Amino acid sequence: MITSWILAGIGIIVSLVGYYLTPNAWGYGILGFGLAHIVLGVLNMFRTPERSTH
Repeated sequence: MITSWILAGIGIIVSLVGYYLTPNAWGYGILGFGLAHIVLGVLNMFRTPERSTH
């Protein structure tokens, strides 16, 4: 669960950096990359953990 929060937090930071660079093409790419990290972090929070069958 902590990994999901770290991933989403990094995504927020990267998205903010991309937002401030948005007039540039690099800014849009960085913003999209950060938003993808946020989405993946949130989706990871809802995933059920794998259970060991041993």
